[in-house]
Amino acid sequence: MIGNDWDDILKIIESSEGFKKFLKIIEDKYNNNICYPPKNLIFNALKLTSYKDTKVVIVGQDPYHGEGEAHGLSFSVQKGVKIPPSLQNIYKELYDDLKIPISSSGDLTKWANEGVLLLNAVLTVEKDKPASHRNLGWELLTDYIIKALNQKEEPVVFILWGNFAKEKKKYITNPKHLIIESSHPSPFSASYGFFGSKPFSRTNEFLIKNKLKPIDWQI
Repeated sequence: MIGNDWDDILKIIESSEGFKKFLKIIEDKYNNNICYPPKNLIFNALKLTSYKDTKVVIVGQDPYHGEGEAHGLSFSVQKGVKIPPSLQNIYKELYDDLKIPISSSGDLTKWANEGVLLLNAVLTVEKDKPASHRNLGWELLTDYIIKALNQKEEPVVFILWGNFAKEKKKYITNPKHLIIESSHPSPFSASYGFFGSKPFSRTNEFLIKNKLKPIDWQI
């Protein structure tokens, strides 16, 4: 399904009858409604960032629900799409933290290739209906992914922005890992702890301390 080591990690789920039935539900949603991201990009985060290469996880909620925006990476939009407000605030914090110039592109594929798993908890959405595919079954898969990453011997940084992402903290119990949490970068909450939290420099300091290559956060 994925094409890398995630298939081995997730084979118990992928081969289960329950998951096959769930995928049929998603197939029906796509056949009867306009849904995002495009079908071939639903598992884009896992395809771009293998289990072995994952050094950082940024947990999002569900895909952007506007036309042409979502491409299977949390907080990221396709090239040429207007940068959403939350991502604008992420870029502001990135500049304040590491003085990296604010990008004109909202495509975070480069981060994914650096080892940043941009994982939404829910991987699909209906057009113009945020959270419309929540509680259908995606959470069982993505929670399993977080639990699998928790078992990694190599240290991982989990970046949890906002209350929804912080709910995943209960699955991160391995003391080797680092959890960085703050308010969500949304304009409604960014001033309540996101700005000034320095997640990017803190991530790299942790990776370097553990003899791992730091992330090149430049877009």
